Amino acid sequence: METSELIKRVRKIEIKTRGLSKNIFAGEYHSAFKGRGMTFAEVREYQYGDDIRSIDWNVTARFGHPYIKIFEEERELTVVLLIDVSGSRDFGTVSRMKRDIFTEVAATLAFSTIQNNDKIGVIFFSDKIEKFIPPKKGKKHVLQIIRELIDFKPESNQTNIAAALRYFTNAIKKSSTAFIISDFIDTNFDKELMIANRKHDVVALQVYDVRETELPDVGLVKLKDAETGKRIWVDTSDKRLRTTYKHTWGENQLALQKVFTKSGVDSVSMSTSEDYVRALMKLFKMRA
Repeated sequence: METSELIKRVRKIEIKTRGLSKNIFAGEYHSAFKGRGMTFAEVREYQYGDDIRSIDWNVTARFGHPYIKIFEEERELTVVLLIDVSGSRDFGTVSRMKRDIFTEVAATLAFSTIQNNDKIGVIFFSDKIEKFIPPKKGKKHVLQIIRELIDFKPESNQTNIAAALRYFTNAIKKSSTAFIISDFIDTNFDKELMIANRKHDVVALQVYDVRETELPDVGLVKLKDAETGKRIWVDTSDKRLRTTYKHTWGENQLALQKVFTKSGVDSVSMSTSEDYVRALMKLFKMRA
């Protein structure tokens, strides 16, 4: 993409997503994603009803009567976006491709992050780690992330969510909030998801297209797998085929939700044909 065109697209996304994060999501983000850590603030004299486990025995011994430690929540977060850049993101049949939703959702979260003075980093993944942008603060950093979201070209078209989660768990030492933005067309990542969510606060954002849920009756069509490049002819006029296709989608969604539930991961799904703002609001309110 030419530099001038890239700048225009970055600016357009900045205007839209920064406005959303400032005017719509500011309070909800703050309430939904609180710091997990607790830091020592002060000591004060013990009062009736205080938890005796909080007594500071050193201070108590020094003054001859009980004092307790007061802790406060460590508000500053480290946020990491794990973004699927495999070939299946380049799919969409209504008005936008999945990659467009990936970009806007990620940008909205990024601006929400810096408005709360949090750090943000990004892991781009396919079936390998394509790029890692370490967490930092500031608008300049977010604009760099948006440029990469728009113009990044992965080396591989395939997907391995488990590998991305393993890398994330090893690379980010401090407890953080992580958003996995993907269509989740993958399997066998439940173990890695559970391990990651024990240390971090992991949230799954699934983006799908309506044509992945059911096939229209449009006769004989040639379909291509965006990740493998394999092409097949499909007779969409076959009612049994359409029914099986829809049933398979539903079964896969149930299996995916079981993985999220078992791992203790909050999740939300959004279609390329729907307003992702509603989906994010639903997520924020669910966690508030």
